[in-house]
Amino acid sequence: MFVMTIDQKDSRKTPDRVPGLLRHLAGLDLELPFERTVGDEVQAAASSAAVVVDAALQVLRLGGWSVGIGAGAVELPFPASSREAGGDAFIAARTAVERAKKTGDRPPLAVSVVEPAPEPGAAAAASDAEAVLVLIARLVRDRTEAEWRILEHVEPLKWGAQTAAARKLGISSQAVSNAVQRAGWNEEWAARPAAAALLERVERVLAGETP
Repeated sequence: MFVMTIDQKDSRKTPDRVPGLLRHLAGLDLELPFERTVGDEVQAAASSAAVVVDAALQVLRLGGWSVGIGAGAVELPFPASSREAGGDAFIAARTAVERAKKTGDRPPLAVSVVEPAPEPGAAAAASDAEAVLVLIARLVRDRTEAEWRILEHVEPLKWGAQTAAARKLGISSQAVSNAVQRAGWNEEWAARPAAAALLERVERVLAGETP
């Protein structure tokens, strides 16, 4: 299982953005939906690595948040609220978000397992997943608003999507193509499954399966 703990940056100097974030993430397929846990922090549990990748990148696009992803066991059955849940994944998510707050200029995202890890290689597997997620997150974070206005109309990895977007936006196909290439749009979507696969590998290592 994966647990995500997301913390608002500079919350003492900025308005409370938690309600808006919760609305933004409300449609995700989660085992425990995002909810405020304490202060300016939200938390959720997910069984799908692909959902975790999607949620993390959505949050990092918004900006102003630190994202921690914890992998590991959870106590079942789940309670009604994330605030009452427990297990290694929740502990690891706490470690991850605290580390994400200290990443400096790189995207504020971290992936962790409990320490000491219950299985050899678990921490290294988490580090591999984090490395790929950070690379994708850098693409997402560094896009301009002008690029996003175009990319939101381009279905990734689909033949003819750029032409369709150009017609819809009333701009040239070349302008769409330039935005797609500069922003690494198709590269992001091609890499998302790899990031999810690396997160799933962390689960397998923790379960004692052959990685």
